[in-house]
Order: sequence, then C-alpha cells, then structure tokens
Amino acid sequence: MNTSEFRRRGKEMVDYVANYMEGIERRQVYPDVEPGYLRPLIPDSAPQEPDTFEDIINDIEKIIMPGVTHWHSPYFFAYFPTASSYPAMLADMLCGAIGCIGFSWAASPACTELETVMMDWLGKMLELPKAFLTEKAGEGGGVIQGSASEATLVALLAARTKVIHRLQAASPELTQAAIMEKLVAYSSDQAHSSVERAGLIGGVKLKAIPSDGNFAMRASALQEALERDRAAGLIPFFVVATLGTTTCCSFDSLLEVGPICNKEDMWLHVDAAYAGSAFICPEFRHLLNGVEFADSFNFNPHKWLLVNFDCSAMWVKKRSDLTGAFRLDPTYLKHSHQDSGLITDYRHWQIPLGRRFRSLKMWFVFRMYGVKGLQAYIRKHVQLSHEFESLVLQDPRFEICAEVTLGLVCFRLKGSNKVNEALLQRINSAKKIHLVPCHLRDKFVLRFAICSRTVESAHVQRAWEHIKELAADVLRAEKE
Repeated sequence: MNTSEFRRRGKEMVDYVANYMEGIERRQVYPDVEPGYLRPLIPDSAPQEPDTFEDIINDIEKIIMPGVTHWHSPYFFAYFPTASSYPAMLADMLCGAIGCIGFSWAASPACTELETVMMDWLGKMLELPKAFLTEKAGEGGGVIQGSASEATLVALLAARTKVIHRLQAASPELTQAAIMEKLVAYSSDQAHSSVERAGLIGGVKLKAIPSDGNFAMRASALQEALERDRAAGLIPFFVVATLGTTTCCSFDSLLEVGPICNKEDMWLHVDAAYAGSAFICPEFRHLLNGVEFADSFNFNPHKWLLVNFDCSAMWVKKRSDLTGAFRLDPTYLKHSHQDSGLITDYRHWQIPLGRRFRSLKMWFVFRMYGVKGLQAYIRKHVQLSHEFESLVLQDPRFEICAEVTLGLVCFRLKGSNKVNEALLQRINSAKKIHLVPCHLRDKFVLRFAICSRTVESAHVQRAWEHIKELAADVLRAEKE
C-alpha cells in the first residue's frame, strides 16, 4: 500500500468507523456465536500472495462483526464503561503513524514531555495535592500505565522494594527471602481481583479486610488485622484502598485508613479505576478526600473520561520509589540528558520497556472537550443512573442493593438468588441489552452500569421496560 492508496483507504476506513458508530444502536449488543466460531471462517495459514483491501473490508462484516460484543452500544450496561470518542480515535491514528517506542526521553522527547504535562493537567483537574505533580521540580509525578492492574502491581513491587531496603539498612543480616516470607498486604474484601493477582505475582501474602454494611473498608477492621499480624511476627507493608468498587461502587474510608497507613509506615495505594473520572466534578471531589495520605493513586481515563483504551493514570508522591525499584541502565539505553534532573525516563516507572505515545489521546480529548465538556458527560451518566434507580424503586417487585453514587445501579428482584439468576439468564439470552451480575454478601445482584457515550434517557427507559417484561415471565414461571 503506497501513500496514494493509503489516503484513499484511510478515508474509506474513517467512513466505515463513522457508519459503525452511527449505526451501532441497530446492531445486536451481544453476539450469537459459540466458542470456536471464527477458525472455520478463515484459512489455516497466512496467504502467500497479497489479499485486496476490499476483501479484508468485506470479511470484517462477514467474520469479525458477528463475534463482536458492542461495548459502545447504548444498550450495553455491563461491567463499567470503556471510553470512546472521535478525538481519541484520531489521536490514536497519529500515535500509530509516529510509531515511536517512548521508553526514554531520547527515544522521542515529545512522547515523554507531553505525558508529563498531561498528567499534571489531569492531576490539577482532580485537585490532587501538589506533592503528586511534576511541575516546579516536585518529587512526585504521573505516568500512564496500561491498566489499573498494572498500576497496583507496580505500586506493590515498589513498596516491597522500599520496605526490604529499609529493613536491611537497619538489620544487614536479614536476607530478602527472610523478609519476603513475612510481608503482608491488605485490601477490602470488595477489592478487584487484580489486587489479589498483584499479591500472587509479587510473592506476598494478601489479606482481605471485612467491609462494613456499606461495603467499605474501615479503620477498626484494618487496625485489628494489623495488630493480629504483627503479633504473629508478620510485616504489614502495603494497603490498597478502593474508591468505587467493581461490585457496587462503594468507597473505602481514606480519611480513616490513610492516617493508620502513615502511622504504621505502610504504603497506601488508592485504586479509583472507574470512579476517578468523576472527581473532576466539584460535587464528587469529596469522594477523594484523604488522598493526601496516599503514596500512589490510580484511575482509568480509558473507562469514563472519553480517552480510548489504553490509558491508566497513576501518580506517586515520590517518583524515586518507582525508579528505585525498576531502574536498570544498560549502555544501549543511556543518553546524555538522563541525569540532568530536567526530564524523566518512563521505562523506570513501569514493568514493560516500550510504551506508546498515549498522551496524544489525552491532549486531543482535553482540548476538544474542555474540562466543562468532560464534566457535563460525567454528570449526564450519573443523572441517567439515578433515573434508572427511580424506575426500580417504583416497582415493588424489585430492590436497590447498594447506594447509587455515580453511574452504577445494583438491583434485584425481591426473593431468592435462583429467581435473579433466571432473570439475568433471560436478559442476556434475549440480547436486547447486556448486563453482568455480582455477589453482595450472599445475594446474587444485577448490575446496571451507564456505559455508552451515546446512551440517552430513552435507552434507559426501553431497557427497564424490557427488564420488567422478562421479570414478569420469570415470576410467572416460578409459580407454575
């Protein structure tokens, strides 16, 4: 494909994407395929001679689209949102064209410097404490990770390295292995499974702190676990507090947990993967109160801030805590400016070496929406979730299972788990809308998350009418 054909095919692809987005509402939100559907539809091996672009485009509709779950359909209410906007798509095109691997400042200065500035922009939008910002030669700073899972793992590994160095400095006879077997980390029993995975990869014990009646981690439960583990000779070193849990969007009490972590010299990592985007709105900023106690903070603009995947924003108070854990400097990666103090090499802030020019997406989105446009988008989703909550509350057959704070509503039919499992099965089999469940204590609960950029009140109303009809069928079947 030469430049001339690229111009033509590029315009065709933009038209295809625009048509897909415009018509996504008419597509079935969840596919009608079984595992293994795709392999029989394509050759066993790559073609020896080139295929035509027309053939490839035709195969998208014949082979790919039948197996796509349409996350950006206004009838997709599962999981949490995954961000999508035209400015971010255009920025991704440019990122692909530039094609740099920005592991260091020298590898592409603009890639490093724009990321540093964008993370400061975003930090200011959230009103993060200045200790987390890079500007004015601060000790902290922000970095784009691939996901919240990566951010949690990076924070845990940095905390592990820091505590090992501290203990060995005080007692040089201690081996790393002797310390490692006693390290213990903590999170709420509502924390995402990626926190548990970080513990597995990091080779440390992770203990779940029982949450309270609002599904939040509180100081008393954490303190009790710390005292018990210290008495058993363990070394508490790391706590993950979640703001906006995956199950029900509950919030751990940072103002309670934070001071304990500071007093006990434990690293506090705050995971706000979904909810963090809402903190750019002044009316939701109080949910972040207590972040001043944290060592690291993370949320995903690629969930709810219109920046397409992947873009997970992570800040640390002391960037030396990360670079101290991950810094390696082979000769082929060194450059003349790396020790100038004026720039950072992000390869020392993450697990992979290579990194894409992801900050372009932030730059395009922030400039083309403006802070006010992004705030309006968040507020619209929250309004729609409260609209759905109101509809549920008007039907005596249903109950709300957790406080509706942002864009997630947890609800169920009053009655057994079995009847709710049957309702969800009917909903997802009909494929008019898509939901996923969770367990809150012993209750099987349906989650209704406002996800699509194009979702409107009419879609929420239709979804509720559909749910009511299927609920009637389930209840009728149960009586027979």
